[in-house]
Amino acid sequence: QVQLVESGGGLVQAGGSLRVSCAASGRTFSANAMGWFRQAPGKEREFVAAVNWIYGTTYYANSVKGRFTISRDHAKNTMYLQMNSLKSEDTAVYYCAADKYSGGTTTPLHSYDYDYWGQGTQVTVSS
Repeated sequence: QVQLVESGGGLVQAGGSLRVSCAASGRTFSANAMGWFRQAPGKEREFVAAVNWIYGTTYYANSVKGRFTISRDHAKNTMYLQMNSLKSEDTAVYYCAADKYSGGTTTPLHSYDYDYWGQGTQVTVSS
């Protein structure tokens, strides 16, 4: 069974930076892709960024492109999201997710395509 644990959330002023991490554990962890999603109060969960676990190809929502950077570390089974130039509208609970490995090469961008989820970490940007 795969477990995902996020860390690194917190309170930051607008214009500041924050890095959140997602550590994956399990007997033998592998994935097609991992992604970050976020959910603000009263809103639906939305895609933020994703990375192909094997090839490292990255994808971003338009709202974060140029400000956020997703990366992964195979040796540590960990994914990161570096968030720069944060805005108040980035305030949300951030969830990491993993798409169970099946040998596929595509990177899903929709939450329903992901099999494992973390518990979420709160990111609050004060204006």
